[in-house]
Parts: sequence; structure tokens; C-alpha cells
Amino acid sequence: MLSVDIIGNKKRKRCGRVFRFKNFGEPGYPVMFSGPFRENVKALLEYANLENNLGMGMPMWSFQLEVHHQPPLHILLFVIEEPIETSLNRYCKHCQYVGWGNHFICNKKYHFLLPSKEALATCTHCEGCCNDVTTIYTGKSKLIELQGHMMHGVFHSNGFGHLLCVNGLETGSYLAGKHIMEFWNRLCFGLKARKVSLNDISQKRGMELRLVNGIAYGEPWFGRWGYKFGRGCFSVTQSMYQKAIEAIRSMPLYLLMHHIGNNISNHDIPLIFSRYQTLSDQSLMTLGDLFRYMLDLRSRIPRETNIGSYNTSALVETNCRWSTKRIEMATRVIVEALKRTELRWISRQEVRDAARAYIGDTGLLDFVLKSLGNHIVGNYLVRRSLNPVTKVLEYCLEDISNVYPCHEGLDNNKVKDKYKITRAQLMKDMLYLYKYILTDQKPIVGSEFLSAITLAARIILDTKYLIKDYSEETPLQVELCSDGKLNLYCTILLRNNAIMPPYECITLKSSATVNDLKLEVERNFREIYWGLRSFVVESIGNLNHANGAEKVFMLIEVGTKILLEGNWNGDMGINMIEKICESDPNNGIVDCTCGTKEDDGERLVSCEICEIWQHTRCVRIPNDEEVPHIFICKRCEQEISMFSPLP
Repeated sequence: MLSVDIIGNKKRKRCGRVFRFKNFGEPGYPVMFSGPFRENVKALLEYANLENNLGMGMPMWSFQLEVHHQPPLHILLFVIEEPIETSLNRYCKHCQYVGWGNHFICNKKYHFLLPSKEALATCTHCEGCCNDVTTIYTGKSKLIELQGHMMHGVFHSNGFGHLLCVNGLETGSYLAGKHIMEFWNRLCFGLKARKVSLNDISQKRGMELRLVNGIAYGEPWFGRWGYKFGRGCFSVTQSMYQKAIEAIRSMPLYLLMHHIGNNISNHDIPLIFSRYQTLSDQSLMTLGDLFRYMLDLRSRIPRETNIGSYNTSALVETNCRWSTKRIEMATRVIVEALKRTELRWISRQEVRDAARAYIGDTGLLDFVLKSLGNHIVGNYLVRRSLNPVTKVLEYCLEDISNVYPCHEGLDNNKVKDKYKITRAQLMKDMLYLYKYILTDQKPIVGSEFLSAITLAARIILDTKYLIKDYSEETPLQVELCSDGKLNLYCTILLRNNAIMPPYECITLKSSATVNDLKLEVERNFREIYWGLRSFVVESIGNLNHANGAEKVFMLIEVGTKILLEGNWNGDMGINMIEKICESDPNNGIVDCTCGTKEDDGERLVSCEICEIWQHTRCVRIPNDEEVPHIFICKRCEQEISMFSPLP
């Protein structure tokens, strides 16, 4: 158990209040979040314990959170304020990777951490050997640097943030991943975050979960909480991503069987298809159906136990109007009719017509045909599927006697005993499908159809950066509060520059003048942004002809957003705008053959001659090889080859 009384620093003073984990961040718990992001953070921290030792030069607070009362389980939430002065690199790589490189650098970052037991123990153990000199040099809190937290999220003071990690039960956490995400979601809503990004690189047994969940559910795991396509690597667009998802999800299993069936090395794939079709009460027609069923089934299988993989719905129901004997006879007739088709797919009507020669009761035939789909009868699996072209139900027999060659005349009970599946077997089957259908072309070389699947899978894998917009429902309009104050939404525009920061909520008295508005906008934007500490408002776009002494309330209409123009006070240099944005101007020029023009977080290599950066993957440098010390791009190679040799 991770207990704050055991793991926490016993020297620090505590207020003693414990908050419920499952409600923390809700409106009114512990505080009503009524202002903009930075004010909501300040209001929240009034209920926290100030930490004196663990921050290492940075302001740091903690909350005690009760996960459950019996048995008692408590965890810590740490909030660390990181001023821009303490950062070795003021530029945010996470903003650059997700496409926010044109955002202005903020004065502060706020780290929200649910530390693991090991991370917290390491930090408390090291605190005595860390002095102020070291802190100033490193510019980081030891707790921020450590890996393996249950959760680590960071916000810029303008409300944009990044969820850096979530580690659930399978990594030794005391919390399930979904409970951590619900907690994070409440925090973001409560604090009124603007947009939050994350890098989805979660894996299970060597499988990339963004691909597995994308095929099964049409969205990544984080999509349950509203995280959507943010930015693709290697120039992948949202349209490409959506088309790739739909292409793989809708891939008919019978087409896969057709292309894979003749390949001896992949004889396990048809057996895997049959195994889960047998388990399912519904027809599994597409690859998306299969992966979704496998994931849903995995969540229902208890750990270290197994379930029978036969269909549990019996043909004979307690209130059935036909006797068991008549149903068994009709079943045998239908199976014999299917045998005569030499294991081909035939329509439901053809099966029914063939059986009517022996069974006159059409109601009985309809009942058996409806109930028989995906059931095992003797040595055969009766398969039922909807033809995607004709939209007609079709039936086919699959001989499963070769699965158990040592048994003759298999009956349902024997098959039930043999068909057992565990969580381990299910994951093994999924990994096999993942490898030989989605990511590995070697066993299926020569098939353009299957190569297209691998290409679509690559597009999904190249979509790692997801974004959720928490401000979609936030009104950007004039509001007159009950206390007589006026809420205005304002932004600023620097002279000779098109970049504007997001609108900020500026609160004024109802009697405030135009000059008061200018001063309040200057104060707010200086407080938020590092590069605007000397910003001065010169004019108001909406109120160009207004007198400074006029009241704002009399000039602004409801629903109006206000744009104020200005500049730095003093000479800040010609290239100052490059220095105040999150994208580091020293990173160099990216111009890859895939179309990428900005650093997307993937591995890059720079040409020794033109100094342009390209993806190592795009210039065919394998990931398991080191980046060469000297690299010349093809463009420069061609130019060199055109030079005439020296005499």
C-alpha cells in the first residue's frame, strides 16, 4: 500500500485534510473553479500542503487523496510550479511536436504528478544531498525528472498542456489506467484547461495499442475521454488516418481467408478465425469485428482461469415448442445438405429449399437455421455470414476434425472440453494476427491486397499525437457578472506580426474606462507570457476612436471579442518574435521527402552539406542502426555528381 504516512516526508507540516480521489477536481471539490486557468490553479493550491524540502528551489504543493477507505489506500498528488528562469531550455519540445510551436512561451509551467511509490522514495532519499547550487544548475526538480509516475501532466500558464505519462495496474500502479484518466479529465475540466496533447505510445506484449484499439473501436484508447487526431508524423493527415482506420476495420475476413488460405506458413490464421467465430454469438464478418470481440472477451475472462470456447446458447430452449428429437433431426438434415455443397458458401434460401424435401415444417427449419449459425455439429463448424455484396445470409460447413486428428466422430461435449481459452492464449492469438496480418509482410509477399493492410497500419502507427479541446464550450463573449463586474475576452496583436495568443478573460469593474482596460490587458499578458513582460498596448482595434476616459461597458456590445494592438517597450531586436515562441529557432530546417516541414519528434539526420534535416526512416536508415556521423542527402549527392572531375 502506498500511504502518505509511510512514504511521505514526515518532517513536512500538513493541514491533515484528506480528499476523495474519485471526486477530486469536481466543481466545489475542493473549490469552485470560476475563473480562467491560472486563477483556478491558484484557488486550488490554497487547499494544498506547501512542501519545503522536495521542490528543490521550485514552489511545490501536495494533496492527500483517499482511493478507498477499506482497506485504507492513500496516494499523493504533487503540484510543482516551474518558473521559466529555472528551465535549462525555455522551449517546449512537446509543443513543437504537436504543432504548437508558434505559441508564445509562458512564464510558468505547472506539473501535476501522481508519483509511484518507487519514484517518491527515490526523491525523498535524495533530498538531503541536493543543495541550492545544484538546483540552480539543473533547473529541474528531481521529482519532475524521474520516470515511472502513475501520472505526469504539465500545463503552461495559458492553459495549454501535455499529458506526459499514464501508468496503470500492469506497470505496478495502485490505480487502473481508466481511473487515472478519469482523474486527469476532471482536473482539466475543473481548471478550465484549453487544449491538452499526449503522445500515445502505449504497448502491450509488443503490440502498439493505438493500432489494436483503432481497429477494434475506430479510435485509440484515449478516445474514450475525447482525445482525437492532433498531428501525424511523417506528414500523415487526419483524412489519411481516418481512411486507414476504416480500410482495416472493414476488411472482410473471408477475403483475408482467401489471400492467406493458400499460404502454408499461415495455417494458424484460419484456425484463429474459426476459434473466435465459434465463441461469438454474433457473426464476425470483418477484421474490426474480430479484434473488438477479442478485446471485449479478454476483459471478461478472469485472470488465471479459462472459459469454454463453444457457443453457450443452446439450440433447445426451455420454452421451445419443438421437441429435442425433432430439432436434432432438422439439424442433421441441414448439415447433410451443406455437406453436399462440398464446403462451399450457399444462401440461406438454398439450404432451406434442400432441407424442405425432408422436413415439411418451415417454422422448425427457420428456427434451426437461425440458431445453428456458428455452432459445432459433429466434426463440423456451421458458419453463417452476411454476404457483403448481395446482403444475403450464407451458410458453410468447416471441417474441424483435422484440428484434433486423434479423435474420430467428435461430439459437442468433446469439442467443449478441447476448446478452452485462457487470457494468455487470447493474447498469443492476437499477437499472431498483429504480426502476420498488420505489420509483417514477409510471410505474405506478393499480395498487393495484404500489402495495402500493412500500409494502412503504418499510417495508424504514425499517428501518435492526440489532442483534446477542453475549451469548446467556453463562451468567448462579454459577460456581466452578478457582482457588477464585466468579463471581457481579449487578445493582443504585435506590430508586424500575425501571431496572436489565445483570448484571455479580463475582469473589470462595470465602471472601468478604456484606459483601465489597456492597463489590465497589459498586466494579464505580461503575467502569462515571458516574451510580453514589456508589452504596451497602443490601440484597441474595436475602439480606435474611443476616448481613454470613456466607459468600456457603454462601448462594447454583448458577444464582441476585443483585439488590442501593441509592441514591446524598447528595442527587443528584429528577430525577437522567433525567440518568444515555443519552436526553437536553433533547431535547423526540416524538409523531408515525406513532406514534413517541422520537427515531429521522430528521429532525424542532418545533411553535412545543406544542413537540412530529414527522417532517418525516409532516407532508409534502419531504427536499429545508429545515425551516421557523416550523411549526405540525395539532392546534394546529385549536385556533386554533376560537377566535372578535376583534370
